[in-house]
Amino acid sequence: MPEAGLIVQISGLLPALSPAEQRVARLVVADPADAARRTITDLATAAETSEATVIRFCRSVGLEGYPQLRIRLAAEAARRVEPVDARVVGGDIPPGADFAQIIATIAFNDARAVEETAQQLDPEVCEAVVEALNAASRIEIYGAGASGFVASDFQQKLHRIGRTAYYWPDVHSALTSAALLGRGDVAIGISHTGTTGDVLDVLEVARSRGATTVALTNFPRSPIADVADHVLTTAARETTYRSGATASRLAQLTVVDCLFVGVAARNRAKARKALEVTAEAVRSRRVTRRRG
Repeated sequence: MPEAGLIVQISGLLPALSPAEQRVARLVVADPADAARRTITDLATAAETSEATVIRFCRSVGLEGYPQLRIRLAAEAARRVEPVDARVVGGDIPPGADFAQIIATIAFNDARAVEETAQQLDPEVCEAVVEALNAASRIEIYGAGASGFVASDFQQKLHRIGRTAYYWPDVHSALTSAALLGRGDVAIGISHTGTTGDVLDVLEVARSRGATTVALTNFPRSPIADVADHVLTTAARETTYRSGATASRLAQLTVVDCLFVGVAARNRAKARKALEVTAEAVRSRRVTRRRG
């Protein structure tokens, strides 16, 4: 598995940390360079907690202790890409921001979400998921809200290359369909937070029937991971006005595209033919430029 950036890793583990550890995490994520310069006492004081909590935080994110945290943070800060527009700080859009600042902030955050998702995505897990999809007799994809749009996009992509795939926006339809799955089928649940009850329930039903289950989430220790055979993660940091709906959706689409291309590559000739046939089927529906 590739070594994810420490800030990406901490962000993904944030919901699984204790409240006191979360305060430490937020300080570290907000300004890695500043955190790297602090002594353990300084960081504990800034986070309104104890030095022992800071040490527990280090161990929760896979580090031996505070010296290792400072080294990793310093290295990460050194290679961190800063936004071209100096007014884009922390990804938030402040009150009174002009439209140039809004554009710069959104573009920077979206690009960062895609790049950091790609950096931490595990090729071995992707390979295992693609193998399961390639061998599946039936593929079901579940998602609610913004994640539902991603689920629908993935279903349409797979359908266009001849794979039997379904997306169920209604939870009752999803549950009844999941109950009919079995060994050799694949069920994919998409949830940014990993805590969407409808998606968890459907994935659990699919797993109980013997289907291979896959979770796509931003938080690897979230509840959805408990009902998944394979967990794929994104690395999106949502900001003001954009919680759970924009950068996260682009990050999810990045993973979906990787899986889609992986499946298509294993059936290159068939996939290309299917894409040509389906493109031709809708070609007549395109409107040419009209004069008048």
